[in-house]
Amino acid sequence: MATTLISLAVALVAGLLMSRLAKKINLPAVTAYLVAGLLLGPFFIGKFAITGIGFATLEEVAGLKIVSQVALGFIAFAIGNEFRLSSLKLMGKRAVIVGILQAVITTVIVDCALITLHLIRPDIISLPAAITLGAIAAATAPAATLMVVKQYKAEGPLTRLLLMVVALDDAVGLMLFSVSYGIADALEVGKVSIIGVVVEPVIEIVLSLVLGAIAGMILNQLERFFHSNSKRISLSIAFVLLTVGISLLKFEICGVKFGFSLLLVCMMMGTVFCNICYTSVELMDRVDGWTAPVNVLFFVLSGAELDLSILGNVLVLLVGVIYIIFRSLGKISGAYISCKMTQCSEHITNYLGITLLPQAGVALGMAITASNLGDGAIIRNVVLFSVLVYELVGPTLTKMSLMKAGEINPEGRASRRKPNKGMIE
Repeated sequence: MATTLISLAVALVAGLLMSRLAKKINLPAVTAYLVAGLLLGPFFIGKFAITGIGFATLEEVAGLKIVSQVALGFIAFAIGNEFRLSSLKLMGKRAVIVGILQAVITTVIVDCALITLHLIRPDIISLPAAITLGAIAAATAPAATLMVVKQYKAEGPLTRLLLMVVALDDAVGLMLFSVSYGIADALEVGKVSIIGVVVEPVIEIVLSLVLGAIAGMILNQLERFFHSNSKRISLSIAFVLLTVGISLLKFEICGVKFGFSLLLVCMMMGTVFCNICYTSVELMDRVDGWTAPVNVLFFVLSGAELDLSILGNVLVLLVGVIYIIFRSLGKISGAYISCKMTQCSEHITNYLGITLLPQAGVALGMAITASNLGDGAIIRNVVLFSVLVYELVGPTLTKMSLMKAGEINPEGRASRRKPNKGMIE
């Protein structure tokens, strides 16, 4: 226990110090936290196994997974704040169309590239693995995006649409992965499971949204019993912890698996709460300040989890490079096409796709599920490689895109974000 607390403290301090260095070279703090974690991980400082300093093994980092899950809960809760009725009336339909289309187009493009590779060299990647990786490519990491937006106080139509799209991306990605994984599994065993392909993912999404909505309404009712902001903040934090805990529960009834999406549950709770609680704006700001250290730890631990050993596998690098190239093409072209269809402004159309490139936790979770396939190892390693690349360069690309769109002050002194003001151009 003592060693764990010391390691977390060192990780937090290292992340903060690295962010100061990153600021001098105009890199986002998120990238600094990831690099700090990478340095503290088992491939650098952790290799020396100094008690309390660094992480000696990947398993040791995995043992702190609860910190990452709690951080994701607060991140999703904050994203839910973007779904206020005033914003939904202005851009709700547009966000849904863009969110679905860019994900589907990305999956199709990556599928075509990897299936072509399979047809040329079936010894490199199997057809089930190619199909599954195509679906995983649709997933986007909301955490890195939100952190960049917060750090630079980005504000504008692109930022508002971006936050809504990455929030919707979890549900869309879950459906695409479930269908693709079901098809991949059927190709291997010769049997299609309608329950696994259609029923279970729909149940997971519906249960997550219902649980989140109920939690949001109960939180609002309980907030009325307290008048001090400190107690209201404590109650909000308690509810995020509660919903994270419940969302980790899984059970099975009559052969049907039931579970929840942590991101969807907490996002829905934030959405309902911010729309029915008149003090939600102030409370969200205060909760955000309280959770800042948890978010730093989340990214430092994410960096420590990056497995550099995969860089020695030429096969993984080959498939990984193809995956990254065509996923990037899919995200950029998918966002461009869907934005054109919904008549978004030129800035949104040109830059949204680049801001959707970061990929992390959700994709890794899908890869772990897909590890049951015969070619599951290549899927996991390719996703690990892509996460390594996207997490290190994605935040910087997001920052550059938001700056070019005019939604980040070049000096980084933009006024505080007010998510409910303004319209999509």
